[in-house]
Amino acid sequence: MHSTPQVVWITGASAGIGEALAHEYARQGARLILSARNQEALEKVAAACAPAETLVVPLDLAQPASFAGAIQEVFAHYGRLDVLLNNGGISQRSLVLETSLSVDRQLMEVNYFGTVALTKGVLPHLLQQGSGRIAVVSSLVGKFGTPYRSAYAASKHALHGFFDSLRAELTDTGVGVTIICPGFVKTGVSVNALTGDGTPLGTMDEATAKGLAPAELARQASRAIAQGRNEVYIGGRETWGVLLKRLAPGLFSKFLSRAKVR
Repeated sequence: MHSTPQVVWITGASAGIGEALAHEYARQGARLILSARNQEALEKVAAACAPAETLVVPLDLAQPASFAGAIQEVFAHYGRLDVLLNNGGISQRSLVLETSLSVDRQLMEVNYFGTVALTKGVLPHLLQQGSGRIAVVSSLVGKFGTPYRSAYAASKHALHGFFDSLRAELTDTGVGVTIICPGFVKTGVSVNALTGDGTPLGTMDEATAKGLAPAELARQASRAIAQGRNEVYIGGRETWGVLLKRLAPGLFSKFLSRAKVR
């Protein structure tokens, strides 16, 4: 519990996990900053989070030149930030052989470089405060790659490398880092996922349709952040893949080649 309401900035807040996180933090009484590209959708989420205080700051993670203005607006409005929750991103559903290099680049620009750029912009403010937490929504495929997600897995693996290093550098500063690794969550992630030529898949895959409810993911993620966890895996049986890869990598590789992941 906090004596004053936390200020929480959520990217990718217009739908899916980000929207669920907004509702969860609103329920907890936090003051919110909601960011994504779609301002109209953000306004709807903000209205649904009432009576929580909410600031809508449209943001395109592929356009880091705009981040300085957004960061200035946030700190001018609230004067501080307790949690930066890097959630925005896009997924992929295509075989390596059929995936244009431009798709690989797009996922890295949004999922990795956009997240890193926003984090670097906010970090000096958190260090000046001497407190705060940077959280990033990665994925279980940030721990192991699966078929049809090569570019997505690569971008999430990159996030782990960056944020593990950042966490080590922030020791004793009062600023912490939490990496959240969801498994299958029932959102539109597969509908919006890019195919090999960069067009959206347009359908929900079976594994996603059977996934965890976004509200439950948000509840567990916010708890992990509050507890100061370094890394957390959230989902169903698929979370056991992290342990299986570590203990029996050969067996895990065989299992993964036969797994129904789309």
